[in-house]
Amino acid sequence: QVQLVESGGGLVQSGDSLRLSCAASGLTFGIYIMAWYRQTPGKERELVAAISTLGSNSKYGDAVKGRFTISRDNSKNMVYLQMNNLRTEDTADYFCAAGGHFGRLGPQNMDYWGRGTLVTVSS
Repeated sequence: QVQLVESGGGLVQSGDSLRLSCAASGLTFGIYIMAWYRQTPGKERELVAAISTLGSNSKYGDAVKGRFTISRDNSKNMVYLQMNNLRTEDTADYFCAAGGHFGRLGPQNMDYWGRGTLVTVSS
């Protein structure tokens, strides 16, 4: 059974940093693209960042470029999202996902999902 378990969310102030973690189990981690998405009520789930199987390529949503960094540790089946200079508009549920196509990162193309971790950024 595949499990993706996010952790690290919480309440922070604008300008603070936070690191999210995602622990994966039940899948051959190293062959999957890993990604972070976020969603707020009433809005579609949007891509935050994605990383290729070996970590050599990454892709970011326009809203987070230059502030967020995705990384992975294939030896530990972990993926991380370092979030710096957080803004109130970064408040959302953040989801970890695994998929197979770096060029097809729409949420509908991802194979497995975690349950999410809430990040709240106050002003």
